[in-house]
Amino acid sequence: MVVTGNTVIDALLWTVGQEPGYREPVYGHPALDRLEAGDAPVLLVTAHRRESWGAPLQAVGQALARIAGEHAGLRIVFPIHRNPVVRDAIMPAVQGLPNVIVTDPLPYAGFARLMNRSTVILTDSGGVQEEGPSLGKPVLVMRDTTERPEAVSAGTVELVGTDEDRIVAAVGLLLTDLAAYSRMAAAVNPYGDGMAAERSVAALAHHFGFGPRAEEFNSGPAQAKGKW
Repeated sequence: MVVTGNTVIDALLWTVGQEPGYREPVYGHPALDRLEAGDAPVLLVTAHRRESWGAPLQAVGQALARIAGEHAGLRIVFPIHRNPVVRDAIMPAVQGLPNVIVTDPLPYAGFARLMNRSTVILTDSGGVQEEGPSLGKPVLVMRDTTERPEAVSAGTVELVGTDEDRIVAAVGLLLTDLAAYSRMAAAVNPYGDGMAAERSVAALAHHFGFGPRAEEFNSGPAQAKGKW
């Protein structure tokens, strides 16, 4: 057995490293291109899970409105799910707020670049729990449990549920306490370093006698990134 890391992270890091195409919006939506013009901190939000429909998502919307009011220099970006159940729960609280940008779902390349541009990620997604830490981003998960407990153990992810006060407090701490931010952003990343496919090829070659044993993935500190 050879531990290679996750090839999803290979794809993520490759995508982030690519230049946008000619006239392609950097983040997949023209409304987000203004993020390139400054260094404002960015809170990236995704939310859609069925168990949060109704009151829990309404609480998320209220939390975002409070965060927007308490951190005027922050840009909250929410590529919102197309499901009207999600939109009807979230939009009444955030619509019209000057520092909240709501877009339709983004193409993967744009979303990957947006994750890389973000300061903090607030999500209930499974995949983002792997991708965010691989870019050195603290990830706050709006769920009570996760199928990725290794991220919680590593300290790259924190479960905050859908309680309005808890979300506001957790985001506020990361935006105002550099030590708290750094502890999460530079925690050990358990998922990969972009070399999983290369290690897999080397492991197969070694198995069939065509090369040396592959060097295994050994998770190490991520680089803390993000604009404060």
